Amino acid sequence: MTATPHLTADDVVKALALPERARVDQRVPKKMLAEHGAPTAADRRLLTDGIEELQWIAALKPGTVAVPEHRADGREYLEVAVLSVQVRATHGKASQWLRLAELVHRAVPYPVLLIQALTQGAAAASEDSTPTQPTQLALSLAHKRAAQNEAGKVVLDGELVRSELLGIDPGAASVVGPLLEAMALDRQPHQDLMALYQGWMDCLTAAEAARLTGNFRLPSGPTAAAAQRDALRACQRLEQEAARLRSLAAKERQIAKQVDLNLELQRLDARLRVARAQL
Repeated sequence: MTATPHLTADDVVKALALPERARVDQRVPKKMLAEHGAPTAADRRLLTDGIEELQWIAALKPGTVAVPEHRADGREYLEVAVLSVQVRATHGKASQWLRLAELVHRAVPYPVLLIQALTQGAAAASEDSTPTQPTQLALSLAHKRAAQNEAGKVVLDGELVRSELLGIDPGAASVVGPLLEAMALDRQPHQDLMALYQGWMDCLTAAEAARLTGNFRLPSGPTAAAAQRDALRACQRLEQEAARLRSLAAKERQIAKQVDLNLELQRLDARLRVARAQL
């Protein structure tokens, strides 16, 4: 599958190659999200005003995908939900985009594969029936576990793992094709639903690594996947620190301090090369 500028949420769903018996294809009321996933009034407004439509695409359960459930260490993966959210054009800022994804993941009691799309001018296009294409498109996943202090509650277990397919990241196009091919359901681990979900996460991690290396490479197993995740985090941390030092160096007027900052940048660059080599 090749990446094109006309990629849509439907294209992503097709790439997943989900069995028909797993399909749900139902609209989810925004009120339900606001009730369960919004800790503050501002978050409730964001969910209500920022989401045009939320679709429940599929429910992956032992009876629909022939993959056993997972119950261990405070984690219960009895079902994985595939959701698609259409974000309103008024809420395309990076901070809103990211927060909406997090709130949707928090609101659903099951692990979620979230397809997030934003189309500029969607309202006008719907009036004259002109087809529109998303200008931003992303995938995200987040592990979940039982809350320690609230019986029956589920919380996010770690950060969201995300990959931008269109829009925010200008380097997305080169990795979209390999990523979507790798995301097909039959290419994921099938020992249980948590392993399947982690397989999807590893695909997104490989895509983020490919943005740095130019080479999409799926890890060969859990150990290699963990090493790739660690190397990617190291790269991201080092790049942020390098950007901070470059900003300081550009503003610095004392020659001696400029020299010190440039030497530190050289050391960071060397560490970054090592981290990239581990991707």
